[in-house]
Parts: sequence; C-alpha cells; structure tokens
Amino acid sequence: MTGEGQAAVAPRRARTLRLAGLRLRRGVRGLVHGFRASLQIRVITSTLVVGILAVAVLGGFLSDRIRDGLYEQRVAQVLEETARSTEAAQATFSASTASTGPELQTLFYDLVPALALGGSGEREVFLRRSPGDVPPLLVNDVSTTNEVSRADLGDLITEELRRAVRDARAQQWMPVAIPVDENGTVVPGVLVGSVVEVPAAGRYELYYLYDVSAEQQTLTFVQQVLALAGVGLVLLVGGMTWLVTRQAVRPVRSAARVAERLADGHLTERMRVTGVDEMATLARSFNEMAESLQDQIARMEELSHLQRRFVSDVSHELRTPLTTVRMAAEVIHASRDGLDPAARRSAELLTAQLDRFEALLADLLEISRFDAGAAMLDAERRDVRDVVTAAVEQVGPLAERRGVWLSVDLPEQATVADVDPRRVERVLRNLLVNAVEHAEGQPVEVRLAGDAEAVAVTVRDHGVGMTAEEAEHVFDRFWRADPARARTTGGTGLGLAISIEDAHLHGGWLEVWGRPGRGASFRLTVPRRAGITLTSSPLPLVPDPAAPALTAQPTVPAPARPQELDPAAVPDLDRLEA
Repeated sequence: MTGEGQAAVAPRRARTLRLAGLRLRRGVRGLVHGFRASLQIRVITSTLVVGILAVAVLGGFLSDRIRDGLYEQRVAQVLEETARSTEAAQATFSASTASTGPELQTLFYDLVPALALGGSGEREVFLRRSPGDVPPLLVNDVSTTNEVSRADLGDLITEELRRAVRDARAQQWMPVAIPVDENGTVVPGVLVGSVVEVPAAGRYELYYLYDVSAEQQTLTFVQQVLALAGVGLVLLVGGMTWLVTRQAVRPVRSAARVAERLADGHLTERMRVTGVDEMATLARSFNEMAESLQDQIARMEELSHLQRRFVSDVSHELRTPLTTVRMAAEVIHASRDGLDPAARRSAELLTAQLDRFEALLADLLEISRFDAGAAMLDAERRDVRDVVTAAVEQVGPLAERRGVWLSVDLPEQATVADVDPRRVERVLRNLLVNAVEHAEGQPVEVRLAGDAEAVAVTVRDHGVGMTAEEAEHVFDRFWRADPARARTTGGTGLGLAISIEDAHLHGGWLEVWGRPGRGASFRLTVPRRAGITLTSSPLPLVPDPAAPALTAQPTVPAPARPQELDPAAVPDLDRLEA
C-alpha cells in the first residue's frame, strides 16, 4: 500500500475506534442507568452475586473434601495392599532354595508378574538391586513394563525415593504423573517402595506403581455434578427472586404511575385493589390518601377562588368611596394655604396616603388578574431601547432627589422584540425604584443587550445588597428584607411579585443576585419572538468582580445635597418594597 493509501486508512480506523468506544460507553451508561433505575434488577443482581459466591465457596469446599477423601482412601488401600504383597514376596524369598544365579533370576521372573496381579487394580512392579551392596550372586533387575510405549515408567523411581526407601527400611510412597503415550499425556499415580532381602543375592528394592486415574475420573464426575447443581441452584434462586420481587415491585410501580398521574392533575386516578394481602392494604391506603388529597385540593381551590374573588371585589368596591375621598382631599389640599399649619400638614399627608392607597388597589387588582389567569399580553414589535429610556426618565426625579447616579448603557443598533411595552416598562420601573431606594447613594447601572433569541436588561446597584436567603424571598408578596427599614417611596410590597408575573407572561425570566455590602443585580430576559424557549441570556446575572467602579459622567446628574423625596412627586408608580 502506498503512503497516500495508508494516510487515508488511518483516519477511518481512528473514526471506527472512536465510534466503537462511544457505543461501548453508551452501552455501559445504559446498563448503569437500568441498574440504578430498577429495584427489581438490583435485587436480582445482588441475589445472583451472593448465590454464585455461596455456591462457588460451597462447591469448592465439597470438591476439596471429596478429592481428599478419595485420594486418602485410595492411598490407604494401596499401602495396605503393598504391605501384604511385600510380606508375601519376602516370605517367598526366605523359603526359596535357589542357590545359583539362574535359579534366582527364574524366581524373580516368576514372582514379579505374580505380584502385579495381586493388587485391587492395575499396577506395575519393579524389583531393583540396591546400589552399594556386593552380593555373592548377580541377578538382573526385573519389572512388568516391557512395552516400548511405557519403557520410561522406570524413570519415575527417582534417586531421592530410593535413598528414602533404603534409609527408612519401611514403605515409602509418593504421588507421580504416569505418562501414557508419546504425546505427553499423563495420568495420576502412586509409587510405593520397600526393601526385601534375597538370600544369596543381598538386598533389593521392591516398587509398586498404581494408576489412580479411575479415582480422578470419579472426582471429575463429582465436580461436574456439583457444577451443574450449582448452576441449577443459582438459576432457581434467580427465578424465585424474580417472582418474589415482581410481586412486590409491581404494586410499587403501579403506585408510582398513579402518583405521577395525580401530580399531573388527574385527581381521579386510583390504584387497582386485588385481594386482601399487604399489597391490597397498601393500594387501599393509597386510594384513601388520594381521596383525601383530592378533597383537600378541591377545598383549597375553592378557598383560593373565594380569596381572589374577595380581593377583586373589595378592590373594585373601594374605588367608589376612594374616588369620593380623593375629590374631598383635593379640595382640602387646594385650599391648604388658608389652613393652620397642623391642618395643612394633615392635608398633605392625606393626599400622599391616598396616592399610596390607589397604587395598592391597582396592584391588588393586577395580582387578582394574574391569580385568575385573566392577565393578557398586548405584545407589539417595539425597540426595547425606547422602553428602557421611558422607564429611566420616569425614575429620574426620584434618583435626583436621592442623590443617585443613573448610568444607562444602550446598544447603538435597534433592539427589537415582541413585548408588551406597558408591562416591560412597569418591570423596569419597579427595578429602578428598588435600586435607587437601596443604592445608599451609590451609582445604579442599567444595561441592555440582545442576541438572536433574547433581549436582556440588567439593573445593578452597589448598595446594601442582600443575602442568598433574602434573594429566595425577594419576589414574595409583601415581603421585606428589613422590616425596620423606613419606606421613603411608599411602596406597596407587590412590585416585584407583579414584575415576575409580567416576565413569565412574556415567556421570560426575572432573576436576582445579591451580596451583603456589594449591592444587587436584577436581570430581565424576554424572547425576541413569541414561542421561543429561552436557554440563555445575552447578559450575565452575576457582575464581574474585576469590573472597574463607575466613574464616567452619569446620565442623570445628582444635586450637591440629596433631598428627601416627596411621595406626591412621583405619582402612579408601581413601587417596589424589598
């Protein structure tokens, strides 16, 4: 193959390996997920693992015990037989009248085959002269292995065994591997040796070689039976575990499905009750709980409906007397110059509190519309820069009186989105009033940015800030971070609650970040077009800690000395309290 062909094959091989690795990882993740997601699989797997370990340990123990029993029993039998055969051979030698070499050789030839036939199984017999002795008559060694294929059996008698036999002058034995063919196949055996005295010929060593392959076959058969029994036992335990867990898990799965249906709002969903056992009791208890929850939810929905209706009715009913009081208060306020100082101050306070009362009624009506699901989005194609500018201009007088710089960062190009200008402006106005109120004289920064899917506005102050726990409750109705803090803007406590509802009505987000002493940051994110699901925001929520402090000329300059805000100076604002 040429160098170009090898260069083309290498990327394909790498891609194939990557795909194989990806499939393997997916398969492993699927198995892990299935194991973690199914109680039945975990129980069956654990039972099978424990069963396999138990069967393996028990099978190994029984196999070892059976092997040792068979081997020890066979060795004991062999030693007993060889002892009797050795005694018989010694008696034959002692009673023999052979006095010449040929006579002794003939005796050896007759005795050794007879000894080979006297055992309980197949055995070979070797009669060898002990080295070192100088007998009066020289007789050749005799054995029963005359076949060419088994001519090397005599090599199994090692010098160590012969020395042990001569030194002990008693039976010595050792396990050996008996070769059966030229291919190296061996079978287990036992070699037993002892010493006999031959008159006129001296001392000879008598060896018996036993083939114990029959016992080995028996042991193999027993081990196979144990293995098959173990596999069957493990399968039986696994099947029983599957049946038991299925009976226990099936009602649990049914309860989980019914619970999911109940969570989705299908309050009439119930479990099937079968029998009178514990699972049936569980199903009946679950159904009773579902009945109770359905009844409680129905009562709570009715109560919530009555509360929303009450708030709406009260807010509407209060408008008529409030209008009358407002007309009377305006008459008194218009003629306050002719009143004494106490009455003049009372007229001013009455007008301010009426403004606050009207804002509260407006907020309550708006909240009731959100609760009833009657809030409508009047969306139109607008440049969000104009909405931000309008909100900043309305809060400008308040910022001027509070001595707070307002810095507005708007993109040069149009930032167009499908929004309800009134609602977005109300959200930004609430955020700005909140930032000015808690800025402690520090700058307030407003940024606008957009991308292909969303438009975001952040309002950042450098004032008192808030903790993470306070940030979790900042959108709650009538919640205040510091109840002891004075309300200089006369907020209703519903501004942020309405703001987050306005954001959700657009399909957007309203998020908050804060740290004590470092200020707070609110981010409003809305989609550019209706139906877009937001996945990210064009602006970060958490400020960059490395960002420099604001030193540029502010959009709204502050006076030399901050002044207290007159509540009547900013009418009809949806004020924020946090």
